[in-house]
Amino acid sequence: MKKIYMSGVGGMLGLAFYQEFKKNYKLECSDIDINEDWLTHLDFRNFEEYHEKVTKFKPDWLFHIGAHTSLEFCELNENDAYETNTKAVEHAVSISNSLQIPLLYISTAGIFGGEKEFYDESDQPKPLGHYGNSKYLGELYVQKHSKEYIICRAGWMMGGGEAKDKKFIQKIINQIKEGKDVLYIVNDKDGTPTYTHDFARNCMALIESENRGLFNMVCGGMTSRFEVATELLSILKLKNEIKIEEVSSDYFKEEYFATRPECERLVNKHLDKINMNLMRDWKIALRDCIKEYYPEYQNIK
Repeated sequence: MKKIYMSGVGGMLGLAFYQEFKKNYKLECSDIDINEDWLTHLDFRNFEEYHEKVTKFKPDWLFHIGAHTSLEFCELNENDAYETNTKAVEHAVSISNSLQIPLLYISTAGIFGGEKEFYDESDQPKPLGHYGNSKYLGELYVQKHSKEYIICRAGWMMGGGEAKDKKFIQKIINQIKEGKDVLYIVNDKDGTPTYTHDFARNCMALIESENRGLFNMVCGGMTSRFEVATELLSILKLKNEIKIEEVSSDYFKEEYFATRPECERLVNKHLDKINMNLMRDWKIALRDCIKEYYPEYQNIK
């Protein structure tokens, strides 16, 4: 059984990686936040600690998963953003190179500027803020210095449920639970959802087929925040009970003040080229996400 060291897996994506990979791999999983009994403590910004723990485990792969993903946090805490999202990636590259093992690095659609209708792997990133820039610098470092790597870019992440999800789906669910009968949803942001379990499974397929390189990895079907919210209410059979009010991003400018691209839609061109695109349509994945993580909606078919 091959061994994988997974760092920064205390969040929604890390949970999916743990659940999918534990079936066929021996894992050592760490995070700065010990919120699961299968996690050990690691601050991967500390190179000596990171190197010692990975080396001791003697893995066949190093997965560098964790990052600061709040755009607002990154704008307010610039140094922390780059230490976590860029410098720690340099640590991972150094460690994996020294152990002569491949590195899996998770990147984001947030590295693009939003000027195009969609982006494939050949498009030039143009980050708009410290979050996108810190992640893109991590990408560049991996491509330039890692001896063997896979980079996978995610889109609008969904999964993890109430305990893990700090993103769009959970925010809508929270409003529903609060009894809101009107949801204010932006109509000027386009993207591609990414179900955490589909993402983890597609990463596994790449690894087991011995593919390497840079891959966009998002669900099928380009969409918008407004369309995702509409589909969520349809799945929950609440379209007649809750109204959606379209607003521009300016409506939330005090809470979400960080600049976001108008469009961060990705297409999985590289995965398609090698016939390894396992990512399902976002509507199908969203339905599975609700069934998996929100047991109060067990009537979902």
